[in-house]
Amino acid sequence: MLVRTLSRRFSGAVAAAGLFLAVIASGNPAHADAGFKQWVAGFRATAAQSGISRSTYDRAFRGVDSPDLEVIEKARYQPEFTAPVWDYFDNRVNEHSVAVGRQMAQKWKPWLDRIEAKYGVDRHILLAIWSMESNYGEILKNDRVMRNVVRSLATLAYADQRRAKFARTQLIAALKILQSGDIDESHLTGSWAGAMGHTQFIPTSYQAYAVDIDGNGKRDIWNSVPDALATAANLLRKNGWQTGRTWGYEVSLPAGRKFPSGSVSLAKWAEMGVTRPSGKRFTNPAENAVLKVPDGRGGPAFLMTRNFFVLKKYNNADKYALAVGLLADQIAGYGQLARDWQRPFTRLSYDEKLELQQRLSAHGYYDGKADGKIGEGSKSAIKAFQVQAGLSPDGHPSLEVLQSLRQR
Repeated sequence: MLVRTLSRRFSGAVAAAGLFLAVIASGNPAHADAGFKQWVAGFRATAAQSGISRSTYDRAFRGVDSPDLEVIEKARYQPEFTAPVWDYFDNRVNEHSVAVGRQMAQKWKPWLDRIEAKYGVDRHILLAIWSMESNYGEILKNDRVMRNVVRSLATLAYADQRRAKFARTQLIAALKILQSGDIDESHLTGSWAGAMGHTQFIPTSYQAYAVDIDGNGKRDIWNSVPDALATAANLLRKNGWQTGRTWGYEVSLPAGRKFPSGSVSLAKWAEMGVTRPSGKRFTNPAENAVLKVPDGRGGPAFLMTRNFFVLKKYNNADKYALAVGLLADQIAGYGQLARDWQRPFTRLSYDEKLELQQRLSAHGYYDGKADGKIGEGSKSAIKAFQVQAGLSPDGHPSLEVLQSLRQR
């Protein structure tokens, strides 16, 4: 949860972090380690003032003798998301994420029944969040991604002085989680910014919303899928989720008209000629909605209702909330968009993307995992192949590139 928001918060290097990395680059990491150990020793008093016992502190920092350099790099070099809108959605709302979501809906049906009944949040929304946050838990198995939360947050508090207050607050919260007994120190893992578990909660959000729905006495979002999904549902409910209501509608816009930027009723939108592609009427015409066209007037258009903005409480980005809504709808069987994103190439299916990565790997262009997700490594490999093949090096995962690879 909030990983991208945190990325924005931590973007931009600060002098302290720059000096810290300069020490490492100079070949004298022992000096930086000594400074870090001194910071850890000094933070003990701050933790004690917040109710953290000596034994908890010692357990948390056992073996944490040096800062995590990868955390510093990620904090310093997190760019704002500038990729085309179709790139974001293609990697998150696709045949694979939908198929796995439906499998998980069956596997966890008894728990989803209980969670939906207790919190009033649609199960497909929860499944979509689970997919977006941790790929249905698969990311938790990746040791290259998951890190010691205490070490990560201590590193940020030590090396990034402009963000130190936030990192210290999260670190105290993490120590309280450990002290509560919900998780032990060996399993208190998360992302580089401290987001934890199947549904990626930062420590303070965990404290505010975590629940123990499986009844084992622990709020375990790391190992208990029911606890993780119920925790996500609790966050949405407490932030105003409206049971039985949608997040929004895909709509068709009449050509040549200008529309208000604010929130007006669905009935008013209908009067202005805004319709659903299916031809169905809006379910609750008195409900207010805001028009969003993330890909411009040439791409799909949406009327966003209140639940869309509740989803943004999970991650304050329109793209994130829309991806959750679209993925949830497809898992539920409502079908794909009537108007697709404006891509400058022919889109590949998920299986074709896997084939693309496998062929790039076989020809020595790609050394990453074949997972059907086109990240920076895949794009660089595509560009390298395009250059050698005499194609325009745009890095797009296109049918044209795949066909060219098949001919090799």
